[in-house]
Amino acid sequence: MEEIINKVANSALEVFDLEDYYPKGLRVQIDISQWLLEGFLLKEKDFREHLKNHDWSQYQDQYVAVHCSTDAIIPAWALILVGVHLAPFAKKVVNGTIEDLDASLYEEILSKIDYSVYKSKPVIVKGCSRKPVPMRAYILAANYLQPFARSIMYGEACSAVPLYKESKK
Repeated sequence: MEEIINKVANSALEVFDLEDYYPKGLRVQIDISQWLLEGFLLKEKDFREHLKNHDWSQYQDQYVAVHCSTDAIIPAWALILVGVHLAPFAKKVVNGTIEDLDASLYEEILSKIDYSVYKSKPVIVKGCSRKPVPMRAYILAANYLQPFARSIMYGEACSAVPLYKESKK
């Protein structure tokens, strides 16, 4: 019987796994509609009172997404004010959903990576993540890798989809 050889393990293929860069920490979402009259109307005095009485310490060292689940028209200062209250406690505050928060975290992290280690190498951006990696992070990773990689694929080594191949010079 022939020996089974793992050609993927023996290849020059580099795996870029976004899960390796997933920041640890609790992610929470604050819906400001809870502080609006009937979930839609912002009355400044009442809104400020709700913020003043809210226990912001519960967000200590957490990543926080601030949004409004209703179709209320929210003035910019209201969201900024929530961010001001969160700043002493939260690791990071963004306006939007948890996915927007994760995308923002990845934007910071991916911008600091040294991609030169992938110079002239075939790279596979690993898919099938167990963590909630947003699509924006995959697109950003491919954009950062493109100036360095000889080729970029997406998925798993056994079923990768080609995305980019360096042109012959």
